[in-house]
Amino acid sequence: MKITVIETGRPPPSIRADWPDYPAMFRHLVSRADTGFDWDTIALADGAALPDPAGLEAILITGSPAGVYDREPWMAPLFDFIRWAAAEQTPQVGICFGHQAMAQALGGHATQSPRGWGLGRHVYEICETRDWMGPQAAPGAHFALAVSHRDQVVAPPPGARTLAASAFTPFAALDYSQGPAISFQGHPEFSDAYAAALYDIRRANPLSDDEVDKAIATLATPDDNDTLAEWIARFYRAAE
Repeated sequence: MKITVIETGRPPPSIRADWPDYPAMFRHLVSRADTGFDWDTIALADGAALPDPAGLEAILITGSPAGVYDREPWMAPLFDFIRWAAAEQTPQVGICFGHQAMAQALGGHATQSPRGWGLGRHVYEICETRDWMGPQAAPGAHFALAVSHRDQVVAPPPGARTLAASAFTPFAALDYSQGPAISFQGHPEFSDAYAAALYDIRRANPLSDDEVDKAIATLATPDDNDTLAEWIARFYRAAE
C-alpha cells in the first residue's frame, strides 16, 4: 500500500535545516508500527498539482502554518481533493491543519479559537473507539500528544463522530461518515526536541517567555506517539 503525503507546510525557515520535513517525520512515525508501506509526497505548497484520488491507495495531509480561511491558491483545490477522495472511498488521515482542512471540506468549520494557542503536551480522552484502535483503547482512556495550534475545529461535519476530546479541544479526533477518513489535532509525528525548537522560535512573537517555558516543561510527560502510529497504520490496513 502506498501512502501519498500531501505536504501543506514545512518547518519554519529558521530551523528547517536542522530537522526532517514533515513527510519524513510521518514516514518515521508510521514505519515504527508497520514497515510495509510505500510512500510518495505531493509538495502542494510549492505548487505541485494534486492527483486524481481515485488513483491513490491512501492519503495523509500534513500540518501547515496556513489556516483553512487563508487565500492560498492551493486551498480550494485541496478542499475539492478531500471531497473527491471521500467520494472515491480513498482512505485519508489528517493531522493538525490536515484535521482542520478535512473537517472544513466535508461540511464542518475550523477557525481561530478563542481559547488561544494550544502548546505543549495535551491529553485527550477517548470518547468512542474503532476496531483499528485496538483492544487497549476504551472510552474514558487517554492519550497524550505534542500540539502547536491556534486554530481548531469548532463544528464537526454532519455525521462525523468525535473519537477524542479535551476541555481545550472538544473535537480533537474525528471519524467522518463520508468515507474512510480520520483526523487528529495533535502531532504524533513531532519529537519532543522538534516541538521544543518550534515553541522556542516563537518567543516574543507571538508567545511570551513564560508561555514557551511552560509549554516546553510539559514535554517531560510521556507521549503516545507510538499508539497513534499503530492507529494510523491499522486504519490504512483495514481500508486496504
